[in-house]
Amino acid sequence: MDTKLSVGFLGAGTVGAALAQCLVGAGYRVVAVSSRSKASALRLVAQAPGARAFCNAQEVADSAELVFVTTPDSAIPEIAGMVRWHPGQMVVHCSGADSTDVLEPARVLGAWVGVFHPLQSFATPAQALENLPGSTFALEGESPLIEVLEHMAEALRGRSLRLRPEQKALYHASAVIASNYLVTLTAVAASLWQEFGVDRHEAVAALLPLVRGTVANIERVGIPDCLTGPIARGDSNTIRKHLDALASHAPVLVSLYRQLGCQAIPLAVDKGTLSAEKGEEIKKLLAEEMETV
Repeated sequence: MDTKLSVGFLGAGTVGAALAQCLVGAGYRVVAVSSRSKASALRLVAQAPGARAFCNAQEVADSAELVFVTTPDSAIPEIAGMVRWHPGQMVVHCSGADSTDVLEPARVLGAWVGVFHPLQSFATPAQALENLPGSTFALEGESPLIEVLEHMAEALRGRSLRLRPEQKALYHASAVIASNYLVTLTAVAASLWQEFGVDRHEAVAALLPLVRGTVANIERVGIPDCLTGPIARGDSNTIRKHLDALASHAPVLVSLYRQLGCQAIPLAVDKGTLSAEKGEEIKKLLAEEMETV
């Protein structure tokens, strides 16, 4: 069984610590950890019975059959090149944008190399530990490693997605749009409240129930049926009012509003609440207003 594999971690930051603890909870044997911060390695070892904290990467590689490189992305190639990997050993990184190419030194020495990227946002260690189980895991690699990683994702109650190297950047861009830019959009929306005397903290608190409700609707109702608002109902007058208000108070956001609106139009047409003709009318309105700003 995969859970009998000895697993090591090079890096005990937020992602590495959460993944290691979740794997221990799923029955895997985490046996070795090293980190630039000795304190971080010792904290992780305390949560993984039987694991040892080592001073360098080579000792971890000598102790584990499967080694996760959970350092910052920029450090992965350096780590891969400084260790004497063993033929048949499994070496995996958790970067969303990088392919297995950054592990080429390990591949040259006969190791199986792969990617195990949790499609999740890790703001704090506690939140990472809570959110990791049930996530989607983007995988890259060859047999037999890819099957090992698929079983690991299943053990973490998640789903797995096999990707080719050339697909990684597009996949990661999607993740950034869905996660990082959701934060950005919320901040942008909250910034408008300052125009009527409400600071960001209060504005975010007021907007969060709407954001949560929208995410819940995406899950329960699905896209495009969960789309609401003026474009979904073909309300040109409201859209024009929005554009006028933004032009007066936050002109830098007019282009963003326009572009997001244009992306919403085909969703509303697919939902069936906006005709194709009305969609074209709104698209022209957005373009015209943009030209006059």
